Amino acid sequence: MVDHTVKAFDADIGQLRGLISQMGGLAEDAIAQAILALQRPDPVLARKVDANDKSIDAIEREVERLAVRIIALRAPMAVDLREVVAAMKIASVVERIGDYAKNIARRVPMIEGAEGGGHRIEPISILPSMAAMASGMVRQALDAFAARDPDAAVRVVESDKALDDFYDSIFRTLVTYMVENPRTISQVAHLLFVAKNLERIGDHATNVAEMVYFAASGSQMADHHRGGTLSQSAEEQR
Repeated sequence: MVDHTVKAFDADIGQLRGLISQMGGLAEDAIAQAILALQRPDPVLARKVDANDKSIDAIEREVERLAVRIIALRAPMAVDLREVVAAMKIASVVERIGDYAKNIARRVPMIEGAEGGGHRIEPISILPSMAAMASGMVRQALDAFAARDPDAAVRVVESDKALDDFYDSIFRTLVTYMVENPRTISQVAHLLFVAKNLERIGDHATNVAEMVYFAASGSQMADHHRGGTLSQSAEEQR
């Protein structure tokens, strides 16, 4: 009977990890497709990204139901309980990452419809590299969760500084381009929002990594230095 219970619990945990992995894959794909729609530009693909966000939402609800059932029926303790609770929190964060990808996709028709929208501005070519970095952080954080690897989680958090620096560089580039090409102000303003959404995806990946670290080790990750972005500094000055 005990052996059966252990196997049933392991099966539930395996299903939970599978759902989180599936959510992460959909979120990563949404980021890539949103950026591709922005590059082309492709309003049809952008609408598809928007519509597919419902799939991520549905899996989040399934994770919540399964996690509650595991807690109610299996009464997990210690590291097992931390993993189940972390899964619920991670699902919520990944859902938010999907929302950021959806927000990027929704900018595509706005950029094309803005004044000067017939002219493809050069800085747009920088954004795919930032998107790849942010998406990579999401993938690495979820891989750390699947492997219960606190060291991998630490590496994700440490990489956030590089993404912040990338954002600061893009922020400068876009503002400079906007000043030198006033007709592109509306387009560049939308691209600034896109860059900020990518930076926030990185922040959410670090949040996932911190949850993974706690679930695996039972302790909070030590404080780390995070450099503020240019936009954050401006907001603080105001």
